[in-house]
Amino acid sequence: MSFFAPNRPYPADRYQGEGEASAQWRPADSPPNLLGGGGSCHYLLTGDQTGGYLGLYRWNMGPGQGGPDPHIHKAISESFFIIDGTVTLHDGERWRPAGKGDFVYVPPGGIHGFRNETDAPASMLILFAPGPPREAYFEGLRHIADTGERPSPEDMAEFFRVHDTYWVNT
Repeated sequence: MSFFAPNRPYPADRYQGEGEASAQWRPADSPPNLLGGGGSCHYLLTGDQTGGYLGLYRWNMGPGQGGPDPHIHKAISESFFIIDGTVTLHDGERWRPAGKGDFVYVPPGGIHGFRNETDAPASMLILFAPGPPREAYFEGLRHIADTGERPSPEDMAEFFRVHDTYWVNT
C-alpha cells in the first residue's frame, strides 16, 4: 500500500504491551534543577528517564549571560528552540541572533555555541539525541563556577572528553 507511505520505515517496536499509564508530568511552576550565573536550567527529560533516547532541557539565560564557545559533539546531536528573547547562536560559520520561535538542529560534528548578548533575559529548549547524562556536565560546570575551583588543564580536557564536548577554532 502506498497511500501516505513514509519515505523510510518506523523504528522497531520498543514496547510490546497493550498500553500503560507512564506519562511523566512536570508542572510549569516546578523549581529549576540548576541555578546560578544569572540563569537556570530545568531538566524536562533526562536520558535516564527516556532510556537514553533523548534529553530535553529548558535553559533560561539572564541578560548578557555567556555560554559555550564554538564546539562539537561526536556522539550526540543538539537542537535549540527559542522560547523567549534573543539567543546568539553559532551556526558553524558565524554568530547569528535567534529569536522567539527560531529552531536550529546541529547534527553530530556540527560546530555550534550559544550566548545571550542582549540586556534582556532569554529562554530556550535544548534537545540532545540520543539522551546522554548531560546533567553531570551542567552540574560540573556549575560547581566550578560556584566554588572557584580550578581543575588542571588535563582534568578539564578529560571532563570535556567524557562529556562529548570538543572545542574548535572558528
